[in-house]
Amino acid sequence: MGECVLVVDDDREIVKAISILLKGEGYEVQKAYDGLQALDILSTHPVRLVLIDVMMPKLDGLSALMRIREKQNIPIILLSAKSEDSDKVLGLSMGADDYVAKPYNPQELAARVKSHLRRYTSLGDIHSRNGADEIVNGRLSFKTDERVVYADGEPIRLTATETKIVELFMRNLGRVFPAEEIYRRVWEEEAFASEKTVMVHIRRIREKLELNPKEPEYIKVVWGIGYKMEKQEKCN
Repeated sequence: MGECVLVVDDDREIVKAISILLKGEGYEVQKAYDGLQALDILSTHPVRLVLIDVMMPKLDGLSALMRIREKQNIPIILLSAKSEDSDKVLGLSMGADDYVAKPYNPQELAARVKSHLRRYTSLGDIHSRNGADEIVNGRLSFKTDERVVYADGEPIRLTATETKIVELFMRNLGRVFPAEEIYRRVWEEEAFASEKTVMVHIRRIREKLELNPKEPEYIKVVWGIGYKMEKQEKCN
C-alpha cells in the first residue's frame, strides 16, 4: 500500500467518495467522522496527510487542526463548503497547508494530495541540491541535508510548505519573487488567486523566524512586486 491519508468529514458519503478516489491513486486511507476520532487515529497510525472538513460535531476541523499542529507538521488540507476568502485565510493562518472548497473537483483534489505528499516526503528540489550543506544568512541557517531551518542555532518548527518557501528565499538571497512565482515553485501548480495563500504562509513564517514579525529583518515585502529575503551581515 501507498502512503496513508486520513479523511475526516461528518458526511459519510463524502468520506466514502474521497476514500475510493484516493485508493484508486494507490493510497492507504483512514476514515474519521469528527475531530476527536481524527486525533485518536493520528495517535495510533502513521498518517502522512490529513484531509479534514471544517464544520463537524464534537471537535470542528479548525480546532482539530490546532491540536494536530501542536505535535505534527504533516500536510493538512481543509475541506469546506464555504469559499469566502476570509474562511480560507483563517484556515491557512491556523496552520493548514491548503484549502479546497466543496464541491471539489476529484482530479484537482487528487493532484493536491499528491503535490503535498511529494513536498512533505522529499521537500522537493527547488533546483539543484548541489552546493553547500548549509546556507547561512545572519542568524538564520538552512541545513540542506537535514531540510531544517535554524534561528540562533535552534531548529524552527516549519511545515513542509513553509520550509520550501524559506529554502527558495535562502537559495536566492535578495531576489524578489512575485507571489505567483512562489506559488508555482512551491505548490508546483499553476497560480490562480494565489496571493492570499502565499501572504498567509509568509506571515506564519515571519512569526516563527523574525525577532519582531511586525518589523521583519529577513522576509520583506517589495510593494507591487512580491517578497524577498534580505541578505544579512554575517553574525560574529
